[in-house]
Amino acid sequence: MLTVRYDWLGLQPGDLLLDLGCGFGRHAFEAARHGARVVALDYSDAELKEVRNTFGAMAEAGQVSEDSCVGTVQGDATRLPFADASFDKIVASEVLEHIGDDQQALCELSRILKPGGMLAATVPAELPEKVCWKLSNQYHAPYVAGGHVRIYSHEVLRSRLRNAGLEPDRTHRAHALHSPYWWLRCAVGPTNDDHPAVAAYRRLLEWDIVSAPSLMRWTEKVLNPVLGKSLVVYARKPL
Repeated sequence: MLTVRYDWLGLQPGDLLLDLGCGFGRHAFEAARHGARVVALDYSDAELKEVRNTFGAMAEAGQVSEDSCVGTVQGDATRLPFADASFDKIVASEVLEHIGDDQQALCELSRILKPGGMLAATVPAELPEKVCWKLSNQYHAPYVAGGHVRIYSHEVLRSRLRNAGLEPDRTHRAHALHSPYWWLRCAVGPTNDDHPAVAAYRRLLEWDIVSAPSLMRWTEKVLNPVLGKSLVVYARKPL
């Protein structure tokens, strides 16, 4: 389940891409399938171990080249261990909302991005996120360690990108079917995974991801501009 559109990112075979806050690697793996050389960075070493294992399995299966994973790095987004102008492309998906000093993180991303390079930043969209915060304190910080620390409007994210020296470009929303799922989870308690309604909706989303039925794809496409759970903004570093 991808949030970023790689054609909008302009990803080309051979590009060096950083997946910031990679989690279990969904964007890193897809970038490698497109022929990119990938560096995956996360704060969690346990998740990076899974990313390394999955890259190894993909290489053995011939899905990606053996050198597609340049490395996995445990690190802090506000103090990135990379030289200036290192990366052709950067994905920062659903990570900025967890970072206290998000402006410093974006300045670091701008620093390591090559002139002319493109960054895709995704954050929870404003309306769905506000509903989640209203429904449960157990969804966000400071009540939850590592939870979301802010809500972004479209203009606030674009402003942060401009302040980091980047030029915001196209934007879209994604994952409209996930907004009601999270509202439901917040209504019954975000950690109540065994609630029958939550479990049923999760099975629906899993079926949708695996099967990609045309009706569900069309429904989400229609709803994304209003209910899309994720806001995605693409920004370029000036030459």
